[in-house]
Amino acid sequence: MLYFSTSKKILLLIICLLGFFLALPNFWNVKIPFLPKQTINLGLDLRGGSYLLLEVDTNSIKKDKAQSLVEDIRSSLRQEKIKYIGLKILPSGAEVKIQDNFKLNDARKAIEALNNSTSANIFNSRNSDEFSLDEEGGIFKITLNENSLNEKYRLAVSQSIEIIRRRIDGLGVTEPSIQRQGNNRILLEVPGLDDPQRLKDLLGQTAKLNFRMVDTSISVGEASRTRIPSRSEIIPDDDGFEYLVMKKVLVSGERLVDAQASFDATTNSPVVNFRFDTVGGKYFAKATSGNVGKPFAIILDNKVISAPVIRSPILGGSGQIEGGFSVEEANNLAILLRAGALPAPLEILEEKTIGPGLGEDSIKSGKLATIVGLVGVLIFIILSYGRFGIYANFALILNIVMIIGVLSLLQATLTLPGIAGIVLTIGMAVDSNVIIFERIRDEYFNGKSPFAAVESGYSKSFGTILDANITTLIASLVLFFLGTGPVKGFAVTLSIGIVTSVFTAFIITRLIVSIWLLKNKPNELSIWERYENIKIS
Repeated sequence: MLYFSTSKKILLLIICLLGFFLALPNFWNVKIPFLPKQTINLGLDLRGGSYLLLEVDTNSIKKDKAQSLVEDIRSSLRQEKIKYIGLKILPSGAEVKIQDNFKLNDARKAIEALNNSTSANIFNSRNSDEFSLDEEGGIFKITLNENSLNEKYRLAVSQSIEIIRRRIDGLGVTEPSIQRQGNNRILLEVPGLDDPQRLKDLLGQTAKLNFRMVDTSISVGEASRTRIPSRSEIIPDDDGFEYLVMKKVLVSGERLVDAQASFDATTNSPVVNFRFDTVGGKYFAKATSGNVGKPFAIILDNKVISAPVIRSPILGGSGQIEGGFSVEEANNLAILLRAGALPAPLEILEEKTIGPGLGEDSIKSGKLATIVGLVGVLIFIILSYGRFGIYANFALILNIVMIIGVLSLLQATLTLPGIAGIVLTIGMAVDSNVIIFERIRDEYFNGKSPFAAVESGYSKSFGTILDANITTLIASLVLFFLGTGPVKGFAVTLSIGIVTSVFTAFIITRLIVSIWLLKNKPNELSIWERYENIKIS
């Protein structure tokens, strides 16, 4: 166990040097070719930033589903040429009355055909219907299934998390923490963000974009005074000016593949250039080709942001949005369009802004705690084990360096509880060395030679050290996968520290001790005696 081949020594040296060079950018701004240059990302409590607790509007999802169901029922009944009246949205679904009693069975079949199994999965196979259907007196009542709705809520939260991540990435902020909380809540932490209002503005828009024709058959004023055509609706812009817009969507924002803020070549004003995918480009070309000279509306979150006149067919699948934007507004709109639409609005339940000054105080406190703990451990281990204590201290310092290097390589976020995890790791690394050295001392006091005592001490303590660290590692992994926020930060540093402490305590110290033993071939061990009256040099 004390023999290390030359190849093993070289490998261990490379690993140690790699850890050193990975950690170096955190202490010294140096550029080393072929090596990562990342530093540890500081969390919200160390760097300052914004904290938001968001809630997905599940009522909006339910309403949209009910509205979609009504449209599907209307389309299906018309296709089957079934006369109906009183088609309307209910809080839990929809309702419709069939006029011809002899068409009731046909109506039932047409509506039931809409009941697909999109909500079914391996975890929910018993109740996959999206709605239940009841009929009494020719009136069909369609009730949305609760399990199906819960599945849509879950998917909406997952989709919202991904879209939030894309939008924040567009701000240039690194390492945001986005986590699900409960069924419909999202915890968002953005370290280093000095403009929380811009973040709230980005998240406050669902970014549902669509392109529709403006209805010019009647003025908005006349439509408001008399009757709005069934094919149209009135939609305002940000200034309150109203447009009569066709309900039919020419192209939806789902077909967008790119959006970039730019400047108009003629007016030099900020604009947003957009580009559709192949299918969206065909739809857009067809729509503009058939409506030259007519205005069309670009609608974002049920507000008209621009209503230009189609001067000529737009055949390239790309276009430009003009809306009197500022540079920041154009950038924000481009970010929203690139990221995609939220499935439902987000409500801010809780908001916190942590200043960088508080983070600096936390860093100072964390550094002080680490240094005090480290110095105390270094002194104790030397006083307890002499020469072996010096070797253990070298391995302990290497352990801390390797933790910092791995955190930098993984771009993990260091939080205040994460610093506590590093401090705890220091104690655990020392504990491993204590077990080894005490075992060596026992073997030596029992009459074994120095070489045999060290060999036996390492071999017999390996199982104990491994069992202790594996159990701790399991606990830290549970904290990582089930915990959130600070708990997860603590688990990250603790997990990394367990692996590096076993490596440095059992392998590096063993290598150093073996080199010393093979070189000096001592007759006695330089371990300070505390319990036996035996002369130890």
